[in-house]
Amino acid sequence: MTILLSLLLFLMKTTICVVALTVLLSYTVAWYERANSSPALIDRRFTTRGIGIAFWLLIQETGCLLLTILLRPLGWQQPRIPDSKDSENPPVILLHGLFQNRSCLLWLQHRLKAAGYQQVISINTPPWRDIEALSEQLAKKVDELRIHLKVEKVILIGHSMGGLIARNYVQSRGGSAHVQAMVTLGSPHHGSKLAPFALSTMGKSLLPGCEFLTRFNSVPWPKATPATSIFTRYDNIVLPVESAKMEGARHFELDGMGHTALLFHPRALQTVIEALSSKAS
Repeated sequence: MTILLSLLLFLMKTTICVVALTVLLSYTVAWYERANSSPALIDRRFTTRGIGIAFWLLIQETGCLLLTILLRPLGWQQPRIPDSKDSENPPVILLHGLFQNRSCLLWLQHRLKAAGYQQVISINTPPWRDIEALSEQLAKKVDELRIHLKVEKVILIGHSMGGLIARNYVQSRGGSAHVQAMVTLGSPHHGSKLAPFALSTMGKSLLPGCEFLTRFNSVPWPKATPATSIFTRYDNIVLPVESAKMEGARHFELDGMGHTALLFHPRALQTVIEALSSKAS
């Protein structure tokens, strides 16, 4: 028993150190990128306020990323199709980001249900499949949900890469006819300079200027489907931050949080709910 506890403690410490180091390195690259585009940041790097913000972002993002790791086993189960019962709001499909699974969306799912969106489902999108295959997977899930619940349209909410999958479905696969609204959270609509570190099939679709993104952003967004892009100015994954802006969508720029924290921060989740409410009105 003592050996087992020691092993668990070692694994916990190692995981915390690896996650903290990953967050630190990502923010180091993010700061380097921002400082090169805005030299004035260099003069503020050692101010009390600047150090305080940096410390808080590191602690918060590390905690949120650790939480997604702890929750991960909960995402291995197959999602349950919501019951077919009356609801004032359309059903919602949630899509996670690269190297995550649907468990990271549990708090967002809870907040949506508390706001009146009772029919919420999240799906897993494996990183070893390309974006077209995952868009097809989403299309089948949308049709399944529409038939099961006897509704015409659904709402799509995607975090990070999940937002690109949702957008590709709506924009390039005729999904506009079946989607009432779409919201993206920290999605790299124009790629990210950290994409070369994403050793997966999906990562190739995130390279700035790649063939997919060039074609992707040349197609106009269908006006029949309102879209909102929510992002944070302190994103440590989407570089530059401006890549999270989507043409044809409303933009909400937040601060005080990192990339993963967008899934847990009260202000980010409230912005999602307000965006959906404004579309419904």
